[in-house]
Amino acid sequence: MFLVSWGASRVARGAETARGISLRAEPVGVGIVGAVSEQDHYFTAQPASPDERRLLRVHLAGRDVEVETAGGIFSPDHVDLGTRVLLDHVPAPPATGDLLDLGCGWGPIALTLALGSPAARVWAVDVNERALDLTRRNAERLGVPNLRAVRPDEVPEDVHFAAIWSNPPIRVGKVALHAMLTHWLGRRAPGGEAHLVVGKNLGADSLQRWIATELGVAVDRTASAKGFRVLAVHDR
Repeated sequence: MFLVSWGASRVARGAETARGISLRAEPVGVGIVGAVSEQDHYFTAQPASPDERRLLRVHLAGRDVEVETAGGIFSPDHVDLGTRVLLDHVPAPPATGDLLDLGCGWGPIALTLALGSPAARVWAVDVNERALDLTRRNAERLGVPNLRAVRPDEVPEDVHFAAIWSNPPIRVGKVALHAMLTHWLGRRAPGGEAHLVVGKNLGADSLQRWIATELGVAVDRTASAKGFRVLAVHDR
């Protein structure tokens, strides 16, 4: 079984990676972004599908921009509803400090953080090398030098996060998901908040209870829209 590391846990093949999706995506030019096959999951470190790049016009951080995307990552050519709900309901990110997008895809959450907080250091974390390359290229395209796209094991252990924004990979299964959240939520800086978006039908309410009980933190439901919950995690 092929395994990839998300930090504290090892996630089994067949699971869903964290998501990074376009907002109001509009294709530019020609060419088809390949779909992710059952054998080429978007959490795979090296996707086997053709690396055919294309541009999308998207709306991020209050502005229209062009970004690069490709097949072999999560939903490269349509709007991800969960990510949209998250970005529509999170507060403004901290102006400084370390900020985390856990499961960056091609980078819409990380780019939003970097554009909104140019004095902060943004960490875009994924296990998919193609997704990381796209995020780096998109950061360069948008002129945001404060973004670092890295594998989970490349984040220094002494880094703690003033904010974490994530559309986490719920379908990895409870054991892997819980280990992942325990690791990364435990790396919040004092007073730092995490904002997670989870589908109601994928166990958002039970996950909210688990985080509060097992991690000993406060978890508030700050929004509920279009079948998704936005959960805010902070110190009690």
